[in-house]
Amino acid sequence: MTVHPLPVSPQDKVEDVTKTTSNYDELLTSTGAPRHPALSECLASLSAEVLAERQRHAEEELLEKGITFAVYGHNDGNEKIWPFDVVPRPIPWDEWRTIEAGLKQRIRALNLFLDDVYGDGRIMKDNVVPEALIKSAKTYRPECVGFRPPGGVWTHVVGTDLVRNHDGTIYVLEDNLRCPSGVSYVLENREIMKRVLPEVFYGSTIASIEDYPERLLETLLKTAPPTVSSPTAVVLTPGVYNSAYFEHSFLAQQMGIELVNGSDLFVDDKNVVWMKTTRGPQRVDVIYRRIDDDFLDPEAFRPDSMLGVPGLMRAYRSGNVTLANAPGTGVADDKAVYRYVPEIIRYYLSEDAILQNVPTYLCSEPDQCDYVLSHLHELVVKPTNESGGYGILMGPTASAAERDACGASVRKDPRNYIAQPMLTLSTVPTVINQCLVPRHVDLRPFILFGEEVFVLPGGLTRVALKEGSMIVNSSQGGGSKDTWVLLGDAPVMRTQGQFQGQFQGQGQQQSQGNQSCFAE
Repeated sequence: MTVHPLPVSPQDKVEDVTKTTSNYDELLTSTGAPRHPALSECLASLSAEVLAERQRHAEEELLEKGITFAVYGHNDGNEKIWPFDVVPRPIPWDEWRTIEAGLKQRIRALNLFLDDVYGDGRIMKDNVVPEALIKSAKTYRPECVGFRPPGGVWTHVVGTDLVRNHDGTIYVLEDNLRCPSGVSYVLENREIMKRVLPEVFYGSTIASIEDYPERLLETLLKTAPPTVSSPTAVVLTPGVYNSAYFEHSFLAQQMGIELVNGSDLFVDDKNVVWMKTTRGPQRVDVIYRRIDDDFLDPEAFRPDSMLGVPGLMRAYRSGNVTLANAPGTGVADDKAVYRYVPEIIRYYLSEDAILQNVPTYLCSEPDQCDYVLSHLHELVVKPTNESGGYGILMGPTASAAERDACGASVRKDPRNYIAQPMLTLSTVPTVINQCLVPRHVDLRPFILFGEEVFVLPGGLTRVALKEGSMIVNSSQGGGSKDTWVLLGDAPVMRTQGQFQGQFQGQGQQQSQGNQSCFAE
């Protein structure tokens, strides 16, 4: 196989992204001064006892409302209450505008990439991204070649994971273009904050997120087959045992549309999709599917699937139904293809990427693979198609046995692995055992793509609740925070000294793990 050379060697950038003397805290500067005075002063006006009590109230409300997620194979059972922390993560408006512009640019380019990959294949013919890399992706779907979805929209809903490094630089960690989850928790986190800690909103103007379900429904309906004048949309779920079932039911309820299983739908001999109802069959025009490609249609993909709808791909290719997101989108969030996104943006848009990628080694390239295998103790090694934090080797903290096992896996199937330097993620003060301590966070904004591109202000801030951990996934012990895009701050009502007394040490020497414990 001909190996396509990388335009820039990752070694050229790794040293810069890994140099660190301290963490970047999202609330406080290195001297302890508040970055967002109105929020910081409101938090400071609350006693430690009150803040701890509000945290308990939030956890009780989550339990009562049944806001859950599933962790498969956990010793304490599968169903878990969604972990939430009451200290929000703020983002200033000026910074958010750059993030928003970068995300819109990225999704436009990736949608054009998908349209091209399953169409003319110009980007492969021009050798910008190697054809072998694309077609060896596990998520590449030959069944989609030659087909173009309504409006040319492949990626209706996207969740892009961002991280901030120790120097304040924001990087794109990965793209999620198949069935990105988490937006229901964004909406619920805000509602819980309003109920258990309403006073902290005083003095801050925060971008609204409440209209997301309406915008999602509008995006779905506008990509319905053009022959349909009054389209019907449904949410297709694998069922109650899926890890994101709460979200599936929540979004269906909020949009006012039906939540269905595969057995609730059927395809007739004219390749039209119908939903079984008590009043007889009802035509379905748009399916917001939360089922992986492999299980969508046993006629087209896995024949043993009991979750999908036989004949669904026939209806889709006949232009009688819209699937959101489109089958085959996973090739664009393959972590090896991710390495080429800056080139993809430049190829289709003639622009430089606004948001940077993390320097990435492709183990499918022999020289890159040799470097990775000899530096496993320094790198983060990831499978190219896993999610949820599974299968990741955190080299600097892994045991020798774990590194040896990872090395063997890489040698066996190098195409299935990439490696990146270990970034020091930014931190936000977090309530842990009645103490306020720094914990590492990332951010997953959600983007809707259709006639227009909409980025939900903020997104899901995921927090690694385990001390020192950089893995924020809920399936790996992570939690979440309300994310505020600040449109403006009111005048400071308290002094900086009072704030520092409440949160002493949070902005100073973060890497040493200072903490401020609440009084009993």
